[in-house]
Amino acid sequence: MACISFSSETGNNSGNQMRPHYKPNHIPDPNYVRILDTTLRDGEQSPGAAMTPHQKLNIARQLAKLGVDVIEAGFPCSSKDDFAAVKMIAQEVGSNVDDDGYVPVIAGVARCNEKDIEIVWEAVKGAKRPRISTFIATSEIHMKHKLKKTKEEVLDIACRMVMFARSLGCDDVQFVPEDAARSEKEFLYEILGEVIKAGATTIDIPDTVGIAMPWEFGKLIADIKTNTHGIENVVIVTHCHNDLGLAVANTIMGARAGARQLEVTMNGIGERAGNAALEEVVMALKCSGLDVFDGLYTTINTEHILNTSKMVEEYTNMHLQPHKALVGANAFIHESGIHQLGYRLKNNEVDTIFWKFKAVADKKKRVTDADLRELMSNELTQVESIWKLGDIQVTCGTLSLSTATIRLNNIVDGSTHVACSVGSGSIYSVFKAVNLIVKV
Repeated sequence: MACISFSSETGNNSGNQMRPHYKPNHIPDPNYVRILDTTLRDGEQSPGAAMTPHQKLNIARQLAKLGVDVIEAGFPCSSKDDFAAVKMIAQEVGSNVDDDGYVPVIAGVARCNEKDIEIVWEAVKGAKRPRISTFIATSEIHMKHKLKKTKEEVLDIACRMVMFARSLGCDDVQFVPEDAARSEKEFLYEILGEVIKAGATTIDIPDTVGIAMPWEFGKLIADIKTNTHGIENVVIVTHCHNDLGLAVANTIMGARAGARQLEVTMNGIGERAGNAALEEVVMALKCSGLDVFDGLYTTINTEHILNTSKMVEEYTNMHLQPHKALVGANAFIHESGIHQLGYRLKNNEVDTIFWKFKAVADKKKRVTDADLRELMSNELTQVESIWKLGDIQVTCGTLSLSTATIRLNNIVDGSTHVACSVGSGSIYSVFKAVNLIVKV
């Protein structure tokens, strides 16, 4: 499949499609899908996945090479290190505008309280395009048992905190109704409509506990579009968790239903079972966006997916299962014979190399590309033998010098040649003796 190639684009654009001009609450091209990467925030919330500020900065640099639209750089109020990391990313990665005008939005996450929001703004305001993302739970179970607040109280807090974020000078405010997938729909429509009036530019709809079915999540996005006052003035977002293994499917269904920002992580890492995987979502749109998704596209530079995946794997120490889609070790390896080799062989050479391949496969659990290249190299570089080893004798001891004596027989003319050489080690002394005879 041609669409699986990770090296078909140049720059930050996918094919010939250009990234639309960035406006917080509006995307000029209705087919364009923004990609928000939350590896550095939600991804780092995976148990054992903590990263240093320097590692986070390196990943942010790589995400910019990838061309993500938004980097959710962290939760600045959670620790001094996270604050420092977000601030560094905002000042460096978030200020580095390329020749095409691309620079990623740098977002920080805050709870719906003034202290959190002030800390986020202090961390991100050095970016060219800073964003505050603030959240509060809206499901009955969360409001009652976690927040211990009524619907009216939650609605009031949400509106006041969005207005507070805008009052700091931030013109890009994302509002997140936590546990939206389990929230009562009428209340969801109401609170979203009110925060839009308060100044929210992006509305993030999370399946916080990863419980939605794809058709349910798609319908949720469609219903929000139909029933929320002012929704045409903001960008709708998906944020899906993978507790039932449906995060990517739910994300894609959300895009089909009208979401135009998709929140993902590299390798799908994240708390519990993780998030929607960037590489899977992006490649699904790249392979099928034109036909299945009515022209939806991103401008992710897919040639950087594998390197970014490996960096995240190394820094988080969260190793990928071999069968992980697209970036796993087995993703492009076949067991049913040699599907691709990239060499031109004669019929007799194909038979010879195939049986050598089978012999290697019988001995090893997995035949790698390197094994195949070695087999091909040995087969294609075979030449007629000139010399045959007769005898060899090596003398070595506590001195760091070895003496080798060899006898080579010349197959062409039948002559015999003997040579002796001293070298630093037995192997080196043998090859020096060989060189004295063959002079190559």
